[in-house]
Amino acid sequence: MRPPATPTSAIRAPTPSKGSVGADLVAAVPVVVAVAAPTWWLIGRPASYLVVVPVLYLALASMILRWLPADRAGPGIGAANRVTLFRAALALPVLALAVQPLGLGIGARWWVIVVSTVAMILDGVDGRVARRTGTSSAFGARFDMEFDAALIMALSLLVWAGGMAGPWVLLIGLMRYAFVAAAWVVPALNGDLPESLRRKVVCVVQGVVLLVALGPIIPGPMATFVVAAGLVTLTYSFAVDVLWLLRVRR
Repeated sequence: MRPPATPTSAIRAPTPSKGSVGADLVAAVPVVVAVAAPTWWLIGRPASYLVVVPVLYLALASMILRWLPADRAGPGIGAANRVTLFRAALALPVLALAVQPLGLGIGARWWVIVVSTVAMILDGVDGRVARRTGTSSAFGARFDMEFDAALIMALSLLVWAGGMAGPWVLLIGLMRYAFVAAAWVVPALNGDLPESLRRKVVCVVQGVVLLVALGPIIPGPMATFVVAAGLVTLTYSFAVDVLWLLRVRR
C-alpha cells in the first residue's frame, strides 16, 4: 500500500556531502554485525549466510546513495532516515535468513521474534523524529515503507519454511509487490492515497500475526488461523485502496 507523498520540510540545511552520508552508512555496520553474528551462531546457518548479510547491506547502502535527494534537510541522511537505517540494520540478518528459508529451531524462532519485534516497535519513532526535526520527506516515507514490506516478505517466507502455514502465506509478503506490478498495467493505481488509520493498523497487524505464527508455544492450527485472518484483513485493505484509486481516476 502506498502512502501519500510526505511534503518535504521547508526547513533546509546546507546540502550535506557524500562523506557525511557515508559516515551514517558506516555507523550502521556494527549494528548489522552485532545481530548477524549471534543469528548465524544460534541458528546454525552455513557460512554462506555471512556472505549474504554484507551483500544485502551493500545493496541497501547503494540504493540509499542512489535515491537520497540532494536537497534533503539535516546532516548526513537526516535524523529520521537514520532511525530507519538503524531499524534496517537490526532486521537485515532476518532478511538474510529468508534468502535461505530453512526450518528454524525453538531458540532461533524466539530470536527472530525478539529482533523483529524491536524493529517493528521502532517503526513509529522515525516518523516522530521527522516531524520534530523538520526533516520529513517523500524519500523517508518510501524508505520506511519499503523496509516494512521487505521485513513482512521475509517473515512470510520463514513462516512457510517452518511449516506453520502453507505457501499461501507468501501472499501476505507478495501483496505489496503485486500492487506495484499492477500499477504498471493500470496507471490509475499510481495515484496518491489519503492518510488512513486503517491502512497503518492493517500493516502492523501483518507483522504481529506472522510473529505470533512463529511463536514456538502457538499450536499449528492456531498459527494457521491467525495468519489466515491477517491475510483476509490485508486483502480487504488493498481492495479498499484499489477501488478508491479507480473511482478517483474516473
